[in-house]
Amino acid sequence: MQDDEPGMSLSSQIESILFVAVKPVSPFELVRILGAEIDAVNAAIIEIEKKYNQENSGLRLILHADKLSLGTAPESAEVVKKFLRADEHGELTRPALETLAVISYRGPVTKPEMEQIRGVNCALIIRNLLVRGLIEEIQNANGELTYQVTHAFLGHLGVTGVATLPEYETLRHHPDLERALSELKAVPENEGPKNVSLSSNL
Repeated sequence: MQDDEPGMSLSSQIESILFVAVKPVSPFELVRILGAEIDAVNAAIIEIEKKYNQENSGLRLILHADKLSLGTAPESAEVVKKFLRADEHGELTRPALETLAVISYRGPVTKPEMEQIRGVNCALIIRNLLVRGLIEEIQNANGELTYQVTHAFLGHLGVTGVATLPEYETLRHHPDLERALSELKAVPENEGPKNVSLSSNL
């Protein structure tokens, strides 16, 4: 039986998940996360599709290879490109800079690891950094998606590799980081990241 958030329908919860998801989500992942029956999830997906996949909506529900994601309407392609070009050259926010620092010193790093270190959801920040070309997504030997900085980012800094970043070895193996990541291994899959207190150097 699904535990609905107060005042939120199943379709609303799915919309929220798709909005923050870094990668497409399968219906079975939604079943596991929400504790709902597959028939209820499929009905909610149809409801979302009817809501967005119409002429007067700026969003579209995309179903490809049995996975779901939210995208923009093709009619808004030009205005979206214009915004992304402007946003790409804008200043990074402090949370984005902090996340970029974590990826620089701990990469390749998974999204759960980043969120455990920072204590907050990093999905939108990761998406922004990917769009800017500052980080890239790679799959490790276990099939997990991990993130590392790009050659372009290192070029912007004028360094020859992450190992030449200031105090790289010291900060990469900082005790607070090691403690946060060791705590992550002890957290059950269905629990979110714990908020940990990290040094101001990180």
